[in-house]
Amino acid sequence: MPTTKPNPSRELDIRVMDSGAGARVSLSGRLSIDTSPEVRDRLVGILGQKLISSVTIDMAELSYMDCSGVATLVESLKIARSHNTTMLFTGLRDRPRYLLEVAGLIYLFQTAGPRVDSSVPKAS
Repeated sequence: MPTTKPNPSRELDIRVMDSGAGARVSLSGRLSIDTSPEVRDRLVGILGQKLISSVTIDMAELSYMDCSGVATLVESLKIARSHNTTMLFTGLRDRPRYLLEVAGLIYLFQTAGPRVDSSVPKAS
């Protein structure tokens, strides 16, 4: 059963669906300095559960991510790895993907789904 935690600013919606030994977290909106603490709290809570083998983060509806969002995801990945939990991104596209690529961090994360080229021009 999905759970949604309402965000009064409506900048970001977080939906969590438990699927036995795994969880799916859908992010919709903006992952920024204002919303990353809430995402961090939710992911740390999920990753702290015993017997969870995987967490899938669906970012298909994520329109924006800043450096604090990247830091939150890196911290969550570190926690996941310390618990032998697989963390997978799906729907990573456009600016969020580009930010991870430019920061040189995309290789840290497992991604799934079709690759959507970034609309952001790359420096040559």
